Amino acid sequence: MLSRRASSSGLSVGTSGNLSIRVDSGVLITPSGRDPERADLGDICLMDLDGSQIGGDLDPSSEVPMHLAIYRTSDADAVVHTHSPYATTLSLTIDELPAAHYTINGLGGPVRVAPYATFGTPQLAQNIAAALTDRSAAILQNHGAITTGASLQQAFDRAVLLEWLCTLHWRALQVGRPKILTESELADVRDQSARLRYGSQR
Repeated sequence: MLSRRASSSGLSVGTSGNLSIRVDSGVLITPSGRDPERADLGDICLMDLDGSQIGGDLDPSSEVPMHLAIYRTSDADAVVHTHSPYATTLSLTIDELPAAHYTINGLGGPVRVAPYATFGTPQLAQNIAAALTDRSAAILQNHGAITTGASLQQAFDRAVLLEWLCTLHWRALQVGRPKILTESELADVRDQSARLRYGSQR
């Protein structure tokens, strides 16, 4: 399970973090307080988009409101929420993760930091939905990070990318003032990727 990979790779610690995926009948989401190493597919909870549990014996993640807000306001089909260390570290000090590396295009551009709100609250859900406008990643102030995708694998890969970008930026800050790419330079990268069909298969 990807929740186990999030734990083993250091993106989340203990029972922190959660994953969800949109399905025809609603949203499947990981349970609350369940160690990923002990969890199995039978522990997954099924929610409707109004927040009612319609399947599963365990309580769902406390972050259900945040996940559902994303599904209501975007075309995301999967959500990965982590407490990855470098993203969380930067969440304490910055308002936005700037474009220090061109691969930030894979997240839609510079990553916004959503204002702090207590976990599991409608206010946090609202803050995250706004921060994700035209983006597939956001950082949660004093909390962690969230990524979305068309699949759980894509959302997870973006969580890995986001943590790498945060690590890169944090390290650059230790030795000087990072040089930041302009929107024009990011647009050139997008154009070049399209011309070369970068990442596509023949």
